[in-house]
Amino acid sequence: MTRLLVLSDTHIPRASADMPKEIYKEIKRVDMILHAGDFVEKEFLDKLKALKEVRAVYGNMDSVKLRSVLSPKETIEIGKFNIGLIHGYGAPSDIINTVSREFSKVDAIVFGHSHSPVNTVKDGVLFFNPGSPTDKVFASYNSYGILEITDKKITGKVIRL
Repeated sequence: MTRLLVLSDTHIPRASADMPKEIYKEIKRVDMILHAGDFVEKEFLDKLKALKEVRAVYGNMDSVKLRSVLSPKETIEIGKFNIGLIHGYGAPSDIINTVSREFSKVDAIVFGHSHSPVNTVKDGVLFFNPGSPTDKVFASYNSYGILEITDKKITGKVIRL
């Protein structure tokens, strides 16, 4: 089994000086980190990369430095599964439809932008938003996510902080 830590909308150092300590403990138990954008500053991406392999995209709040080293979206192959990774844009109420138009032939789409966790399957695709570990502007709690991938399926878990 492959375990992925899923983050989005960390907004460091604007929303918080750093992530909650329990996320750093979780990093030791995962194989890779996926970040769906809105780091804000490149230094936080560099900090995560020093701890574990990171696959990431930039979001609408990310700096010019981050936009120069990250793409707006990417497709990641893990085992026999393809995972679309994107920050997202537009109205949070329609974000699943918005991000689904950005990818074809994926098994899961990981996204952020709305700060509200999502863990749902639509038309055979897992739509997964980990929420934000640092900012509750659009959600009643902070959270992050875990994706578990076996040779048969991808499952997501939203972890409340």
